[in-house]
Amino acid sequence: MRPPAFWNDKAGRSSGAVTRALLSPLGWAYAAAGAARIARTTPFKADVPVICVGNLTLGGTGKTPVSAALLAMLAEMRATPFALSRGWGGRLKGPVRVDPASHSADDVGDEPLLLARVAPAVISPDRPAGAQLAVKQGASIIVMDDGHQNPTLHKDFSFVVVDGETGWGPGTIFPAGPLREPVSAGLARADAVIVMMPDGDTLPDLAKLKLDTLDRPVFRAWLAPTGPVPEGKLLAFAGIGRPQKFFDGLKAAGGDIADAIQFPDHHRFSASDLKRLADLADSWNARLITTGKDHVRLPAGFRDTVLDYPVQAVFADEARIRDCLADALGGMKP
Repeated sequence: MRPPAFWNDKAGRSSGAVTRALLSPLGWAYAAAGAARIARTTPFKADVPVICVGNLTLGGTGKTPVSAALLAMLAEMRATPFALSRGWGGRLKGPVRVDPASHSADDVGDEPLLLARVAPAVISPDRPAGAQLAVKQGASIIVMDDGHQNPTLHKDFSFVVVDGETGWGPGTIFPAGPLREPVSAGLARADAVIVMMPDGDTLPDLAKLKLDTLDRPVFRAWLAPTGPVPEGKLLAFAGIGRPQKFFDGLKAAGGDIADAIQFPDHHRFSASDLKRLADLADSWNARLITTGKDHVRLPAGFRDTVLDYPVQAVFADEARIRDCLADALGGMKP
């Protein structure tokens, strides 16, 4: 879905405020149902530690790149990490281990395919069943991408990822806003918070994010390209939680963007979408470029004509992040 305009806390228009007010009772009911589910569920305790990388809002905060970075760190620490994902958008219900050579995004979802490039990945809407398969396949630790509001699997350490620019939106709960639950409740179950900024020079407003008095670690991170920006004119497109974030990052890195086309998150590209993109690129005499998450969702033939612009999460204090991982591993150090 595309985030509606009234979720934007900068909108300030009376119509947006009225819409949020009208929908707020539904948000309270949504929050109450989630809190009740958490309260009455006894989590399954896996035989290995589970690290959760979640968020409190709907939409793109950078959870998957953060998960990939943590998986890579854990492998460097001589652990055997497995990724665990719901597999949103895939037809396979699992639990199943992702095979990048044979599975497509239609099978397992786009994010698990990206994580499987870094470490073995398992998809399963039933998180305990997915964790059990990961352990059976040799996992010594599990990184669960998303699931902060899912109480079925015990979490040994929970990171909450928040976009440092959009924050918690207007502070209202879905459908009145982007929040999955009240900020205070979500932060109370977190062991650390990762604030994603547009670059390494920009500092977050911790007071605005309600993190200035938080009694647990707050880390700063950003997404950086893994290689140089392609030369020449580019026709950028993206179907992620915040496409503008991709466009801004590409431009800041020096990309010559002729045009930028937004699609909803996890968008399935139709034949008409692909023709439109190809025609636009031809009209601009530009090359198509997209995110890694979108690239894996493209049909194989069309994918070869599109540039992939991969990024990675970079942490301002990686040593302290590694300390958190070591604690989750039970004291193992690199």
